[in-house]
Amino acid sequence: MAAANPAKMLQDEITCSLCLDCLNDPVSLDCDHSFCRACITQCWGELATDVSCPQCRQTFPQGKLRLNRQLRNIVDAARELLLQSGREPDPERLCEKHREPLKLFCKEDEIPICLVCDRSKEHRDHTVIPAEEAAEEFQVRLQAHLKTLRAKRETLLGLKVRREKRSQEYLKQTQAERQKIVAEFQQLRQFLEEQERLLLAQLEKLDEEIGRLQTDTVGKLSAQISRLSEQISELEGTCQKPASEFLQDVRSTLSRCETGPFQPPEEISPELGKRVRGFSGQTTALSETLRQFTDTLPSALERARGKSLEAFRQATVTLDPDTANPLLILSGDGKRVRWEPTRQRLPDNPERFDTRPCVLGREGFTSGRHCWKVEVGDGLCWAVGVARESVSRKGQISLSPDGGIWAVQRSGYQLRALTSPVTPLPLSPHRRIRVCLDCDRGQVTFIDAGSKAPIFTFPPGSLPGERIRPWLWVWTEFPLSLHP
Repeated sequence: MAAANPAKMLQDEITCSLCLDCLNDPVSLDCDHSFCRACITQCWGELATDVSCPQCRQTFPQGKLRLNRQLRNIVDAARELLLQSGREPDPERLCEKHREPLKLFCKEDEIPICLVCDRSKEHRDHTVIPAEEAAEEFQVRLQAHLKTLRAKRETLLGLKVRREKRSQEYLKQTQAERQKIVAEFQQLRQFLEEQERLLLAQLEKLDEEIGRLQTDTVGKLSAQISRLSEQISELEGTCQKPASEFLQDVRSTLSRCETGPFQPPEEISPELGKRVRGFSGQTTALSETLRQFTDTLPSALERARGKSLEAFRQATVTLDPDTANPLLILSGDGKRVRWEPTRQRLPDNPERFDTRPCVLGREGFTSGRHCWKVEVGDGLCWAVGVARESVSRKGQISLSPDGGIWAVQRSGYQLRALTSPVTPLPLSPHRRIRVCLDCDRGQVTFIDAGSKAPIFTFPPGSLPGERIRPWLWVWTEFPLSLHP
């Protein structure tokens, strides 16, 4: 393997990855990558939040930039070495055919030629100018292209800064909502635990009082029952004696039977019953409080879900006629598609689906968050989702992530996610479906655009890191329409 060019390696090390020029006033970040002070300052703009390295994407709090004096001295020395090496005259290139210096330039063939080539039959009728003059002309043209490319790069750098700033703002909003939800549920847990301890303590006291009353009542009743049992036994024995013996002590026996009126034990006090009923009222009030909370929880979740949807940019999607199956009819503006049984005569180009009634969107996405809506109406056979750029177009393709497709499908009276195997979903009257594509997380979510209720989410990392395009499958005469 040939050794690397030391001069080229040195040039690469002292080049700023943002402006592609020698480092000027170099500063180093915490990740040890270095940039021109002016370049990194312009890249970050006025971000007040955490910033990231443009090269390795590591994030850290924005602070003072650290001047790399040692690297600055190396850059100055390397620049001087490169200038000195540039002063040495390069060996003059010679014509391979005539071994003469290439001092001329043929405009027709756009190649340098020598004086002998200029007089040859091959270049006799061509426009030939001095090589220095041609170099100047091409320098002007290249400088114009270089100016255009630098302007485009500046525009993209500004766009990158704005997108990162917007993403940071969205992340701050979601973090604030997360903290708010955690705090509210923590307060609810504390309230419920406190109410649980209070109510259980009150129940324990009531249990003790009822137990004492029950013990006292049972004791008194047991004593009276015992005395009555003894008297009954005595009278039964006396009644069995002969008349002469029975009558001898009949007066005493009758006096013992007269025990007086029956004294029932003390009833449960009204105060204790009132306390029991009052406790029941407390549990009813707690149940009402929980019911009110559960009634307001869906609206709170809906508000949180609505804020999360704000992070997605509404994309204008149109359908690509070069990919449409011949059974599909597209509108002129590419916003509607319907199926019909008559197959159209269309060229069988490589991009076209030939067996599945599918069509792709023109637009493709590689980064960022994008969403669009698909109106499915009353159709019973449709599928809505996304597909990778390299999805197969010919033959019986697999409608699943293995085949490069992530979608939800309705087939008759069944709704399912096209996972592998498929995932059955609750059938609801979805008339508009919002497709939310997060390229950075590799995730796609489907939401009912009317109720904002989630339908299905393919987990993060499901989508590959390549260009993703909208995808529709239609097998119904009810048209599908695209909306931002």
